[in-house]
Amino acid sequence: METGSPLWRLSLGTGSSPTHQPPAADEPPRTIPLLGFSLPAMAPPPSEQPDSAAAAGAGAISRVLIVMAMETEAMPLVNRFNLVEAPARESIFPKGASWTRYYGGHKDLHIDLVMPGKDAVFGVDSVGTVSASLVTYASVEALKPDLIINAGTAGGFKAKGASVGDVFIASDVAFHDRRIPIPVFDMYGVGARKTFAAPNILKELNFKAGKLSTGDSLDMCPQDEEMIVSNDATIKDMEGAAVAYVADIFSTPAIFVKAVTDIVDGDKPTPEEFLNNLISVTARLEVSVTKVLDFISGKRISDL
Repeated sequence: METGSPLWRLSLGTGSSPTHQPPAADEPPRTIPLLGFSLPAMAPPPSEQPDSAAAAGAGAISRVLIVMAMETEAMPLVNRFNLVEAPARESIFPKGASWTRYYGGHKDLHIDLVMPGKDAVFGVDSVGTVSASLVTYASVEALKPDLIINAGTAGGFKAKGASVGDVFIASDVAFHDRRIPIPVFDMYGVGARKTFAAPNILKELNFKAGKLSTGDSLDMCPQDEEMIVSNDATIKDMEGAAVAYVADIFSTPAIFVKAVTDIVDGDKPTPEEFLNNLISVTARLEVSVTKVLDFISGKRISDL
């Protein structure tokens, strides 16, 4: 692979990298040196929202899928709503998968809460994009939810106004560790997309809004930092953009509720700050997700 190809990095906001401009209609296809094939003009991005007419005509939201990564994050919600773990005979997941599902009701909503469970070898929570995308795909395929909520903890950037304990609704998502320095492939790697807009939730529940950047590492190397700045991110996590990718496949609206456990650009080691604040911040997360579910109850997608 030629490493000298120009990197046209997609900028979501005020990052320093130039925004890629698609070729003009009369411009010939670009040919990748060495690889020997041409790239077509990039297809228009998918709609940022479900079809407005369909959404407006839909009935009230009935089934909500909550996707979470860690047991510590999830159990306060399981206990709050008295959710029941699905027995093996009711499993919607492949045989041998460690993924878990809890279900129950709240007001007029049916709730399914899923998480990747414990890794079979190491016995720790199966965090990261691969596990998140797989469990989300299997759950949406089987359960056909009206709405996805990806809830969890995140790192925040004080330079963007984040503080420990803040709860954000993500307005945009992107990846910061998928570096493919080939035209158009670089944009695919970043995977930038708008999330489902929920202006009434933001207004009524007084959450903060910010862009979310996702990667498979808890820490931040210089290359990740450069991409995060380019993504104009206020918060970073290890699952959100992967869940968004699956939600787009199914055209299912998804909301991302993230509570800040650590300040990435602060003066404390990230692992230490994360562990010290995990319990208290997950308690705030539980309160916030409960408020979201209360608000959703009885409403249509277009009311959010």
